[in-house]
Amino acid sequence: MDHKKELKEMYKEMKIEAGVFTMTNKQNGKVFVGSFNNLKRLNGFQFSLKTNTHTNQKLQADYNTFGKDAFDIEVVEYLKKKEEGYFDAKKELEKLEQKWLDKLQPFGERGYN
Repeated sequence: MDHKKELKEMYKEMKIEAGVFTMTNKQNGKVFVGSFNNLKRLNGFQFSLKTNTHTNQKLQADYNTFGKDAFDIEVVEYLKKKEEGYFDAKKELEKLEQKWLDKLQPFGERGYN
Protein backbone atom coordinates (compact mmCIF):
# COMPACT_ATOMS: atom_id res chain seq x y z
CA MET A 1 0.00 0.00 0.00
CA ASP A 2 1.40 3.41 -0.84
CA HIS A 3 1.89 6.07 1.79
CA LYS A 4 -1.15 8.18 0.78
CA LYS A 5 -3.51 5.23 0.98
CA GLU A 6 -2.03 4.24 4.31
CA LEU A 7 -2.59 7.73 5.70
CA LYS A 8 -6.19 7.76 4.42
CA GLU A 9 -6.87 4.43 6.12
CA MET A 10 -5.35 5.67 9.37
CA TYR A 11 -7.52 8.79 9.20
CA LYS A 12 -10.68 6.75 8.62
CA GLU A 13 -9.88 4.58 11.63
CA MET A 14 -9.26 7.54 13.95
CA LYS A 15 -11.93 7.86 16.57
CA ILE A 16 -13.34 11.37 16.59
CA GLU A 17 -15.29 11.98 19.76
CA ALA A 18 -18.03 14.57 20.00
CA GLY A 19 -19.54 15.71 23.25
CA VAL A 20 -20.53 18.34 25.78
CA PHE A 21 -18.11 19.93 28.20
CA THR A 22 -18.25 22.31 31.13
CA MET A 23 -15.73 24.89 32.24
CA THR A 24 -16.28 25.68 35.90
CA ASN A 25 -14.82 28.65 37.74
CA LYS A 26 -13.72 27.27 41.13
CA GLN A 27 -13.62 30.78 42.63
CA ASN A 28 -17.23 31.80 42.01
CA GLY A 29 -18.97 28.61 40.83
CA LYS A 30 -19.95 29.99 37.43
CA VAL A 31 -20.18 27.44 34.62
CA PHE A 32 -19.82 27.54 30.86
CA VAL A 33 -21.46 24.74 28.86
CA GLY A 34 -20.24 24.03 25.35
CA SER A 35 -19.92 21.27 22.80
CA PHE A 36 -17.67 20.24 19.96
CA ASN A 37 -18.13 17.74 17.18
CA ASN A 38 -14.45 16.95 17.79
CA LEU A 39 -13.44 17.31 21.43
CA LYS A 40 -9.82 17.78 20.40
CA ARG A 41 -10.95 21.35 19.65
CA LEU A 42 -10.91 21.96 23.40
CA ASN A 43 -7.23 22.80 22.96
CA GLY A 44 -8.16 25.68 20.66
CA PHE A 45 -10.86 26.79 23.11
CA GLN A 46 -8.27 26.99 25.90
CA PHE A 47 -5.73 28.65 23.61
CA SER A 48 -8.20 31.44 22.77
CA LEU A 49 -8.62 32.12 26.49
CA LYS A 50 -4.84 32.15 27.04
CA THR A 51 -4.35 34.58 24.17
CA ASN A 52 -7.23 36.84 25.26
CA THR A 53 -9.18 36.25 22.03
CA HIS A 54 -12.18 34.26 23.24
CA THR A 55 -15.54 35.51 21.97
CA ASN A 56 -17.33 35.07 25.32
CA GLN A 57 -16.39 38.34 27.03
CA LYS A 58 -17.62 37.38 30.52
CA LEU A 59 -15.70 34.12 30.49
CA GLN A 60 -12.60 35.86 29.10
CA ALA A 61 -12.77 38.58 31.77
CA ASP A 62 -12.97 36.04 34.61
CA TYR A 63 -10.21 33.96 33.03
CA ASN A 64 -8.01 37.07 32.93
CA THR A 65 -8.90 37.93 36.54
CA PHE A 66 -8.65 34.50 38.17
CA GLY A 67 -6.20 32.73 35.86
CA LYS A 68 -6.09 29.29 34.27
CA ASP A 69 -5.81 27.37 37.55
CA ALA A 70 -9.16 28.73 38.75
CA PHE A 71 -11.00 26.74 36.08
CA ASP A 72 -11.81 23.06 35.64
CA ILE A 73 -12.75 21.64 32.25
CA GLU A 74 -14.69 18.39 32.17
CA VAL A 75 -16.34 16.42 29.39
CA VAL A 76 -19.74 15.70 30.92
CA GLU A 77 -21.17 13.53 28.13
CA TYR A 78 -19.95 11.97 24.92
CA LEU A 79 -22.23 11.75 21.90
CA LYS A 80 -23.18 8.14 21.27
CA LYS A 81 -23.33 7.59 17.54
CA LYS A 82 -25.68 5.10 15.91
CA GLU A 83 -24.03 2.35 13.96
CA GLU A 84 -27.00 1.80 11.65
CA GLY A 85 -29.46 4.06 9.89
CA TYR A 86 -29.41 7.82 9.46
CA PHE A 87 -27.74 9.81 12.21
CA ASP A 88 -27.55 13.61 12.22
CA ALA A 89 -24.61 14.13 14.57
CA LYS A 90 -24.88 17.93 14.50
CA LYS A 91 -28.54 17.88 15.52
CA GLU A 92 -27.99 15.22 18.19
CA LEU A 93 -25.06 17.19 19.63
CA GLU A 94 -27.24 20.31 19.81
CA LYS A 95 -29.88 18.31 21.72
CA LEU A 96 -27.24 16.96 24.08
CA GLU A 97 -25.86 20.44 24.76
CA GLN A 98 -29.39 21.77 25.36
CA LYS A 99 -29.98 18.98 27.88
CA TRP A 100 -26.96 20.18 29.88
CA LEU A 101 -27.93 23.85 29.53
CA ASP A 102 -31.37 22.98 30.92
CA LYS A 103 -29.85 20.93 33.72
CA LEU A 104 -27.15 23.40 34.85
CA GLN A 105 -28.83 26.71 33.92
CA PRO A 106 -25.50 28.54 33.40
CA PHE A 107 -27.10 31.91 32.71
CA GLY A 108 -26.77 35.32 34.37
CA GLU A 109 -25.09 35.09 37.76
CA ARG A 110 -24.84 31.29 37.49
CA GLY A 111 -22.69 31.10 34.43
CA TYR A 112 -21.26 32.29 31.15
CA ASN A 113 -23.84 31.11 28.59
